[in-house]
Amino acid sequence: MKRNDAAGHDRASKGRFHYPQDRVVDKMFNWSQLKRLLTYMKPYAKTLLPLAAAAMFIGTIIRLAAPVLIGYAIDEAITPGNGDLLIWIAAVLAAMYALQWVSNVFRIRWINRMGQHIIFDLRRDLFNHIQTLSHRFFDQRSAGSILVRVTNDVHSLQELFTNGVINLMMDVIMLVGIVSILFVISPELTTAVMIVLPIMFYISTNLRRRIRRSWQLVRLRQSTMNAHLNESIQGMRVTQAYHQEQENMRYFDDLNMDTYDAWEQATRKSAKFRPVVELSNAVGTAVLIWYGIHLIGSGALTIGNFVTFATFLGMFWEPISRLGQIYNQLLMAMASSERIFEYLDESPSVPEKKNAVSIGEMKGDVRFEQVSFQYDTSKYALKDLDLHIQPGETFALVGHTGSGKTTIVNLISRFYDPTGGNVLIDGRNLREVTLESLRSRVSVVLQDTFIFSGTIMDNIRFGNPDADDEEVKEAAFQVGADSFIRGLRDGYDTEVEERGNVLSVGERQLISFARALLADPRILILDEATASIDTETEQVIQEALRKLLKGRTAVMIAHRLSTIREADRIMVLKEGEVLEEGSHQELIRKQGEYNRLVKAQFQPSHAG
Repeated sequence: MKRNDAAGHDRASKGRFHYPQDRVVDKMFNWSQLKRLLTYMKPYAKTLLPLAAAAMFIGTIIRLAAPVLIGYAIDEAITPGNGDLLIWIAAVLAAMYALQWVSNVFRIRWINRMGQHIIFDLRRDLFNHIQTLSHRFFDQRSAGSILVRVTNDVHSLQELFTNGVINLMMDVIMLVGIVSILFVISPELTTAVMIVLPIMFYISTNLRRRIRRSWQLVRLRQSTMNAHLNESIQGMRVTQAYHQEQENMRYFDDLNMDTYDAWEQATRKSAKFRPVVELSNAVGTAVLIWYGIHLIGSGALTIGNFVTFATFLGMFWEPISRLGQIYNQLLMAMASSERIFEYLDESPSVPEKKNAVSIGEMKGDVRFEQVSFQYDTSKYALKDLDLHIQPGETFALVGHTGSGKTTIVNLISRFYDPTGGNVLIDGRNLREVTLESLRSRVSVVLQDTFIFSGTIMDNIRFGNPDADDEEVKEAAFQVGADSFIRGLRDGYDTEVEERGNVLSVGERQLISFARALLADPRILILDEATASIDTETEQVIQEALRKLLKGRTAVMIAHRLSTIREADRIMVLKEGEVLEEGSHQELIRKQGEYNRLVKAQFQPSHAG
């Protein structure tokens, strides 16, 4: 089942899908990043953290005191036969262990509560930040890859915050306390048994970089696999339609095996740390027995002190081993935090100025001044476009795919900024106004309507969360959706599945119209919104639009030219430039590109 990791990666990367945005980052341990991660503990520094730290401190002090008390009992009670003193020592030990149990219960409770709060805060910050990013960010990344950052990578930090940090504090205190006590008991014996520590630290240091890189690779492989899994589920109908289940399964097996190989290598490298500790423990124990017997024979060490020393030496290797596990845990957390902070540090490609102002009451006057736009450096989507849409005007855009229609409406909503020139609404440059004030007055209806899981009522109310039930129903009635909604099993309370698969294409589109109109926009953008609708549904929508577009600026993109006959003005685009412009009748009379498109769409073919 195993195979060379590099070979597995090459094999998977040559498949049908590739995710270049994810990569292994080969850097030294980033202490500033760890410090940034620990700032998420700050809100709890005065509440849960002190409580957990106090409980941890009590438990640790008891663990350090118990062996000392046992050694004292051997020398002062058992050896001289003092039964009364032995009973008192036993009672004190019992009380100490009871207190330690109580402190451990509260430590675990408080630290778990704090850890869950931190993970909640981190996941919330990441999701909120992702929502502020521009369309270009989502153009370059798959939904599955983003999902992995918000779920898997954040979840991998849970163990660090629920156990790692407090265990680190506890183990450091334990080590300092143990070493101090060992030197107090016998400096000579302590120096002898610690001779193996430099060797152990040298070996473990060499493991660190390889372990960290291995866990980074695990995160990368998980991200790639989840991205493909997400796309495969969404595209299952296409897979089944083309009978590509076996090919899809073979490719997923490659990704799954790559993930398995990465986990295996990472865990194998991490597991090497514990044998190093155990070997050091064995050597230290051998030195203890050999040299300890010599010290007892010479009278430099009592039997009770020897037992105490042996107990503490056994305890010494326990936090050392745990520190190795915590370090591995920290490496996993760093691999995930690098990916999380990469997103948190991502700046929107459409930034909002600090002194941006609200656009105020919008009239709907749209103006493009010498606007150019490029999605990449290869070609222009728009080039030196001048455009003026009057308030309340219904303006239609026509042209082949790639002509620049969607780019224009994306610039109006400021999903992108022009690479040259300016876009203005009501005389204000869109770069100068807040995104919230702009987008709250612009509604967009897309060809591919997205329906959220929930009720019909919830989906329509998404356009205006403050709307009451009657306002939702009125919006649905205006676009002609009320009749089919009332015919559903639970009416407006009918639960729809993800993406609204229980609804027809036309029904989903009507809901999106109701959603947009409930927002009461000053500018309504219809991006091929009727392209997938049957003729009967289209007639319902056209009738609703005649009433609802009155007084609003509307920008329509349509491949079905029958939907824009009544537009006030039609612009025909080709490769980002304007070919012709005018009303339907004016463009027909020109006998130009628009007339040719109308004839091609409405005249029956007599070929053959």
